[in-house]
Amino acid sequence: MAGIGVRLNQIFEKNTLVSDLIGFGYSAVVTVAPMFLVIGNIFVMGQALELSKVAYAPRELMSCTILYMFIFSLLTTAPFNSVLSKYMSDVIFEERYEDIMPCFYVGLLLNVILSCLLGIPFCIYELVVGKVGVLYVFTGFCGYIACVLVFYAIKYLQICKDYKKITIFFFVGMAASFVMSLVLVYLFSFPVTDSMLASISAGFLLIACEEIAMVKRYFKNNSGRYRPVLGYMKRMWKLILTDLFYMLGLYAHNFIFWTTDINMVVVNTFVCAPAYDMATCLAMFTNISSTVILISRLEMHFRDKYKGYSEAVIGGRGVDIRNAQKRMFRQLAAELMNLVRIQFIISICVFLACMVFLPQYGFSGLVMQFYPCLAAGYFVLFLMYAAIIFLYYFNDLTGALLTAVVFLIVTLGVTVYAAELSEGWYGVGVIVGSLFGWGVAYLRLRWVERHLDEHIFCNGTLIKYGKGEKLSSKVYDVREERKKERMVEPE
Repeated sequence: MAGIGVRLNQIFEKNTLVSDLIGFGYSAVVTVAPMFLVIGNIFVMGQALELSKVAYAPRELMSCTILYMFIFSLLTTAPFNSVLSKYMSDVIFEERYEDIMPCFYVGLLLNVILSCLLGIPFCIYELVVGKVGVLYVFTGFCGYIACVLVFYAIKYLQICKDYKKITIFFFVGMAASFVMSLVLVYLFSFPVTDSMLASISAGFLLIACEEIAMVKRYFKNNSGRYRPVLGYMKRMWKLILTDLFYMLGLYAHNFIFWTTDINMVVVNTFVCAPAYDMATCLAMFTNISSTVILISRLEMHFRDKYKGYSEAVIGGRGVDIRNAQKRMFRQLAAELMNLVRIQFIISICVFLACMVFLPQYGFSGLVMQFYPCLAAGYFVLFLMYAAIIFLYYFNDLTGALLTAVVFLIVTLGVTVYAAELSEGWYGVGVIVGSLFGWGVAYLRLRWVERHLDEHIFCNGTLIKYGKGEKLSSKVYDVREERKKERMVEPE
């Protein structure tokens, strides 16, 4: 379960160009490779099954179904990600490993219930209004729940730093999905779109089974203490709302443009804006390397400074604590600046390559008009998310929640206004919302730096909390004491 920091340090300590490339490749494999495996599998599957020759209506129905599967499974799993990850981290720190499985089962139950509350009414609407076949709707719903299980269980393996196994699971699942699609089409003569949807759903179900089996293999004991998990979630409600609002802000601009005249309605049920959604996807890929850079540098550099400060607080002198604190915040500032510099160079190179080569492969028109503004917005957005991660490090849940709320509200407001502008400015809501969110996160980090001593040393309690009759607030009564003294005075 060792983190990737040790391995990366071994690679980068050679200090050569080849070792730097190997280190970046290793970081990519253990962080964003699963996403690229899924996208690559869908693309290769479509080429192998000649999806372009399928009629327009069933092809768009399948595309919208897969789009909804991913977006809404991410939205329903978002509220539970950080709070359960933090609970699991606390349990591991206290070496109460038998309490991990109760956390897993409680979160899984809540996640599936929330997902079904959103998914089942939509499926009924798809059946009644869209007149889509029952088998097709059921397959899409199964794929949606499989995605929910995958995105939920993956957090437990990430907290264990088992990134390589995650990549292996996705590779196995997507390979099985590809083979299954070929078998369904060429051996059993199933329709291409039905085969692709069923195969993708089966692939994600296989990944979910692998992840859940690995979690149960790691943590075999179950204490049966389920109620403390719910109490912890109630106490850490800010974490739940932070993840929820951040994820809503991530897709809020898309939802707004789904209601404009650039949208497309499929079978009177699915609504999307293909050109804007594709431009959003390209913008995300343009800046996705920031995730690799952030995780790598956190594991390699900042984590050691944070650990050094924590150890100084536990048993160091005052001067040691102050020095460790200064080193930690200097490293934090350096990591943010390095992320900006490195990601800016990468984003510019990817952006220019997209502008030059993508029109040759059919990406033109509205997609390329939306893309520049969205690419700039996602550059700032990923920087804002990095600041939220640092706020999590210092347990500033209020700051993280304020950042997510400001990001969501500003993005919504500006996007509504931008919908009335020309096409080139449609993505300005993401830019402004991310800038405001980044500003709030930066100010909170500066506030944490100034008040870290109070945050660390003044948040504890001397008396254990409990239920029962409230004790009297009276500590000392002068008249009662004098009365007692007179009673014991000798005559």
